[in-house]
Amino acid sequence: MSAPATDRLAHTSSRGVFVTMGGFGGKTLIQVASTVVLARLLTPADFGLVAMVTAIVGVADLVRDFGLTGAIIQARNLSDRMWMSVMWLSVALGVVLMVVIAASAPLIALLYDEERLIPLTLAIAPILLINGLSMPMQARVQRNLRFGVLANIDVVSMLCGVGLGIGAALLGWGVWSLVVMSGAGQLYRLIALWVASRPKFGRPHISREVVPLVTTGGSIFGVQLLNYAAKNFDNVIIGQQMGPAALGQYSRAYALYLLPMQQLNGTLGRVALPVLSKLQDDGDRYRRYIRGALMIIGYLTIPVYAVAAAVSSPLIAILLGPGWEEAATLFSLLAIAGVAQSIGSVLGWLYITLGRAHRQLIYYLVTRPMVIGGYFLGIWWAGVEGLALVYGLLTLALLVPGFHFATTGTFVRIGDILRPIIRPVVLAPLCFGAAYGVQLATPGLPAVVQLALGVAAGIAPLLACLLIPAYRRDLAQIIGFVKQVRKPAAAAPSSAAAVPTYVDEVVRDVAAAREGDHAPHRDAVGNDRKAEP
Repeated sequence: MSAPATDRLAHTSSRGVFVTMGGFGGKTLIQVASTVVLARLLTPADFGLVAMVTAIVGVADLVRDFGLTGAIIQARNLSDRMWMSVMWLSVALGVVLMVVIAASAPLIALLYDEERLIPLTLAIAPILLINGLSMPMQARVQRNLRFGVLANIDVVSMLCGVGLGIGAALLGWGVWSLVVMSGAGQLYRLIALWVASRPKFGRPHISREVVPLVTTGGSIFGVQLLNYAAKNFDNVIIGQQMGPAALGQYSRAYALYLLPMQQLNGTLGRVALPVLSKLQDDGDRYRRYIRGALMIIGYLTIPVYAVAAAVSSPLIAILLGPGWEEAATLFSLLAIAGVAQSIGSVLGWLYITLGRAHRQLIYYLVTRPMVIGGYFLGIWWAGVEGLALVYGLLTLALLVPGFHFATTGTFVRIGDILRPIIRPVVLAPLCFGAAYGVQLATPGLPAVVQLALGVAAGIAPLLACLLIPAYRRDLAQIIGFVKQVRKPAAAAPSSAAAVPTYVDEVVRDVAAAREGDHAPHRDAVGNDRKAEP
């Protein structure tokens, strides 16, 4: 293939990353806006009641998915008959689990000793069927690398849900406005995915061809279930022992701490899974992709969490208003887990795309119970704040054995994990110290002023580090990636660009994966078409 064609492919693929990031960015802005508005229209107890239900319903949703999304993306080839079988299996699971959760509403209310959860559970249960219909269609769109379509669906579905939810809150619907927000967004998502993928269900039938997907999906499901328990059992413990008000404070802090991670890691993960699955037989390209992704994650999440933890008090005061002071402390403590989970998200990429889902299940069977045990230790030691701190420290400590176990026996080296994140990790305490020092030195100032001064101070170490050549090289690599997005590179590279960087290699490898994804593709109704970015 000619050089200009390669450049165009690299340009298209790198734009796919940024289109996806734009979608997640739009979702983040909408989510922040909804948090600001709804925190002033609803009470912490309203958020806590919904969190109680969703902690249980989320387990059912994992069973409904059964790891099939990851299995579909990782699979090398899928026939039309297999697609139809997956769709019918997903729908069947959605129906069964919707009925199970609805029937379990009194038990959920008994668990928390809260009768108001019965009607809430009955209203939320149909989302399981909606998700059962949506899953195969989203997996197909993602597998075909149509990231622009998914980004558009993400933003518009959240906008629909938030708009109707805020409208319901203004009408005085209270906790039910949160149910409206979730249900409306998921319903729009189903309709949009149906239009994008045009599924062909055929007659109700689940063929034996789907068994390999179910086998792989079963291991992925086991990992997801353990991971979900580790990330959501805290809600059950807090709600059961301390009530909906305390859980409301914690759930809002948790939702805000997730935003930076969702914005970047969600973007890279959506692109990385299908691309790395296509590179699983090319060790050099695979390793370059991992290094490039980790460098971007390191610089764009670790310093952000450090600064956000330092300025949590004015940040929460602006976003949530009065009455949410406890959420500010919890947000700072959860930032430790934010750093760990941002880096640790790459673990899932390694296990799934290298076909080691069974090994990941073994690792999670050992480590996830340790995290859940940490919740009990933390809440016994120092209440909700102790739980948040123990969770963060334990998640951070488990990264070391986690990456060792994930890379043993593969072509990925520990150095591929460590080298890209060392320099961002060194920056983190400097950014936190500078921002927190300003907070201590400016008591009594308006929250907006404190936030602005703290963020400016936290950014200062980032600017100062540019005096060091190694940091300048890292910045040049990230800028080179942005330039690749803006326009295709020239056919003849200049001498300054003669040495490839991590991120340049990532762009070229995504392009190579796109080229290797034999076009034309068949859509859900059997029409030939090119894969869309």
